[in-house]
Amino acid sequence: MDPGCGWNLQAPHTGTTVVAVAYDGGVVLGSDSRVSTGTYVSNRASDKLTSLSDFVWLLRSGSAADTQAIADYVRFFTHQHSLELTGEPSVKTIATLVKSMNYQYKQLLGAMIVAGWDKEQGGQVYGCPIGGTLVQENWTTDGSGSTYIWGYLDATFREGMSLQEAEGMVKEALALAMSRDGSSGGVIRLCTINAQGVERTMFQGPDIPTFWDELPTSAEVGMVVG
Repeated sequence: MDPGCGWNLQAPHTGTTVVAVAYDGGVVLGSDSRVSTGTYVSNRASDKLTSLSDFVWLLRSGSAADTQAIADYVRFFTHQHSLELTGEPSVKTIATLVKSMNYQYKQLLGAMIVAGWDKEQGGQVYGCPIGGTLVQENWTTDGSGSTYIWGYLDATFREGMSLQEAEGMVKEALALAMSRDGSSGGVIRLCTINAQGVERTMFQGPDIPTFWDELPTSAEVGMVVG
């Protein structure tokens, strides 16, 4: 293709915000729902939380197609392994499968978080950024909106948080990122995983906290008709 034709040959920018936090008894995962291709919002209600097993879920950021493919393969291998074990594989085992796929196929653009609960170690959160690293954390975040909330998460997290505190922390962190990052938006989806199972929640519209206090209120802004 003639480079002088005016086409942009670079890959379009994509963005999202995903967050996971371990609390006393399990984990809370959350994400926004906006899928963007450059400045175009291609999907405003995407679900970026994907189940890998009954008690382990994946948060996806990066290329939607690449992370969906990784999730499908890992879910298959996890099912095969559970038949061999006659039980559920550990969270770390499933996270290692994700890491192996991400490391072996470096052309894939997948920045992911694996989080879940097992009987041996309880709630666990593993960050798996692009390139295939795997790091266990008390909390982690990824995506274009994550740069706006690292400080908030670091200042807010504490050991032994309750379920309500962890859910509030994830919800507020996502709302903060959505209010600053143009590639993050839509609704907030939460997933809580503990010994009792998995519970999913969605917040939209007025249920999402807003942080626009630096802007003038509607009472201070008027229209001049002349």
